[in-house]
Amino acid sequence: MKHSKLTILIFISLLLGIVVGHFAPEIAVKMRPFATIFLRMVKMIIAPLLFATLVVGVAGHSDAKSLGKIGLKTIIYFEIVTTLALIIGLVMGNICKPGIGFVTNTVSHAMHLKEAGMMAASQAHTSVVEMIIDMFPTSIVQSMAEGNLLQIVVFSIFFAVAICAVGKAAKPVIDVLTSVSQIMFKFTEYVMYFAPLGIFGAIASTIGANGLGVLKSYAKIIGSLYLSLIVFVILVLIIVCKIVKISFRDLLRAVQEPAFLAFTTASSEAAFPKAMDIMERFGVPKNIVGFVMPTGYTFNLDGSTLYLAMAVLFSAQIVGIHLGLEQQIVIMLALMLTSKGIAAVPRVSLIVLAGTLASFNIPLLGIAILLGIDQILDMGRTTVNLIGNCVATVVIARWENEFDYDKMNEFIVQSKEESIGANIMRTNRVLNSHTSVIEPVEKYEASFNVSDQENHLKEKSKQNLNNINQIAIESIEEG
Repeated sequence: MKHSKLTILIFISLLLGIVVGHFAPEIAVKMRPFATIFLRMVKMIIAPLLFATLVVGVAGHSDAKSLGKIGLKTIIYFEIVTTLALIIGLVMGNICKPGIGFVTNTVSHAMHLKEAGMMAASQAHTSVVEMIIDMFPTSIVQSMAEGNLLQIVVFSIFFAVAICAVGKAAKPVIDVLTSVSQIMFKFTEYVMYFAPLGIFGAIASTIGANGLGVLKSYAKIIGSLYLSLIVFVILVLIIVCKIVKISFRDLLRAVQEPAFLAFTTASSEAAFPKAMDIMERFGVPKNIVGFVMPTGYTFNLDGSTLYLAMAVLFSAQIVGIHLGLEQQIVIMLALMLTSKGIAAVPRVSLIVLAGTLASFNIPLLGIAILLGIDQILDMGRTTVNLIGNCVATVVIARWENEFDYDKMNEFIVQSKEESIGANIMRTNRVLNSHTSVIEPVEKYEASFNVSDQENHLKEKSKQNLNNINQIAIESIEEG
């Protein structure tokens, strides 16, 4: 299925999901299984795709030294960008003050307080040492089953380095994994056929369960977060793209399909395989895509990091607690640690938020409120997570002087040709060409004298013009 056609179907599914969720909520909430099935189909792709792609990329194009350089540069970039995300989240939280004036005495908030307390007791990791230990798998099969991307990355790197050490004897393994990588990308294409149905189920069930009225009740916090995400994109991601001399507009156009998947499903995993495929075609080497993308989903969650900073301020503001500058700096430093290494954990942002609030003796009422709109907030932050990681692959490729500009330009031209606007313009050109050839025939017919004496000449001239018209039309259709 062509890129533009799938995007159109996804957009139609989004609109249908909103309509069905609003007008038939009882039916809409039963559509959730469609979304669950689609996400399961995507998850079954990720482990083999990541393993094959990363091993082939590292073993075929890198050595241990170059991989170490890429790893160091990647971590440095991630730390800088996520720190900027935290700062923007805190600044926008102080400017917008989303928790001031919020009404908290509702039954739904009270119902969520128990769940918030359970989240406060949950910890993705408790220390830096534990986070590092958790990077190393005890079983690659278990890591793949649990979808632990970082453990798969670590295993794949060791596997690839071992292949390089073995040399020619390992070439059959590289050939097999190269074929597996190509097969999994084709597999991804087939799974994407089910994306419209999965997105319809996700949106319909979300709107059916919460109603469109939730947007009005929580307008301030939702608007504040989405505005902050936009500010982050403008002040960080666009400027980063300018520094590395890549058009952010072209990059955004390239990743619009996986970004739309991330937004509508609120799942990074749903967009991960497609994003890897697109960034490789965009000009980023296979080994950099295979390393940076999955690592980014652990250490470079820009949207989620920004959300955490704003959510802490929101939770303090709704209960009347004023956090001074020093306290906010301490919270930021704490979040720089706790927001790392926590991928593949359900509602991970809320779990980290609950632990942070408990550490600073801030009531958990804010989490109880945010639980009701977590799906809506997650749509925005997940999309920024995806775009941020796609930008990261380009940055590291440019930093290593391995970015392929020719490949990027070729991809951009191809994308424009497949876009909806290009198809419409092409159709208009054909129609205009047809009209320009046919109009002289009609004008010539109007000038004919209908007398019997000129009929023979008229018919002969008309036949000649029709022949010219037919030849022109055939030439246009062949072109």
